[in-house]
Amino acid sequence: MPATKIGRRGQITIPKKVREWLDISEGDRVIFLRERDEVKIKPIRRTLLDLRGVIPVSEPQDFEAIRQKVISDRANKRSRGP
Repeated sequence: MPATKIGRRGQITIPKKVREWLDISEGDRVIFLRERDEVKIKPIRRTLLDLRGVIPVSEPQDFEAIRQKVISDRANKRSRGP
């Protein structure tokens, strides 16, 4: 079972064998999933940008207006509290 050491800034090196198992290399992104007392490392294979254009739209989208609406909605939700 491969093991590694935590560096002074909390960084780790993923052992070569684990990188091979996950088929990841320099520059790839991974996520850490916490499940009870375990942490799983999963490669990120797709991002939201990969999904761009998947849903057909009938007219051009104003992404800045959409972004501002989301920010506003989140601010309103947070201001109301739990």
